[in-house]
Amino acid sequence: MGFLADSIFSAILLVGSLDPELVNIVSVSLKVSLSSTLIASVAGIPAGFFIACQDFRGKRLLITILNTLLALPTVVVGLLVYSFISRRGVLGALNLLYTQKAIILGQVILILPIVTVFTISAISRIDERYKQTAMTLGASPLQTALIIVREARFGIVAAVIAAFGRVIAEVGISMMLGGNARGFTRTMTTAMALEYDKGEFVLSLALGMVLLSVSFAVNLLFNYVQGRTETSEA
Repeated sequence: MGFLADSIFSAILLVGSLDPELVNIVSVSLKVSLSSTLIASVAGIPAGFFIACQDFRGKRLLITILNTLLALPTVVVGLLVYSFISRRGVLGALNLLYTQKAIILGQVILILPIVTVFTISAISRIDERYKQTAMTLGASPLQTALIIVREARFGIVAAVIAAFGRVIAEVGISMMLGGNARGFTRTMTTAMALEYDKGEFVLSLALGMVLLSVSFAVNLLFNYVQGRTETSEA
């Protein structure tokens, strides 16, 4: 018990001192997570809007596949991307393996279904009369789409927040595609795993505290947005 208390106390001091190594690891984690969330949002929100608003053959099957991909293990994504960007892979000449770009690529694949499915859900909840009224008043297809997105904005923001919460805490993709290189591709989760293996609990605990703080802030924001969504639907 004394060992745990001492480790926690030392970890708090480490966080408070803004240790350069800790700051660098947190910066890398935030950089790759925010980048992958942004890219997945740019692709996933329009895709979700299109799937929700258009009727086409195979729509139910596509939504079922997307829902299945929500449970995609990070290790599977890591293996899939590795097979493409490794030296013997199709994209091996690009030298992406063990770079931050490789981590971002894997994370985008991981959370793209999350953003898309949550956007479909948010758009589908919008009353059809909004669309009909806008078109009756002479709105163009683009103006009508913007009106629908505006009404579903809180649900869409919740989708983006949920996606960020997924990637900030993942470890499999970062470890397999990033290589855990110090000062370059080492994220909070991979650093925690490494420090645990070395028996160095202080830095691991300090990173755990930062990660929990980030996750707590994300969940607070998510609950706030969900509350706004329910209020707007009432």
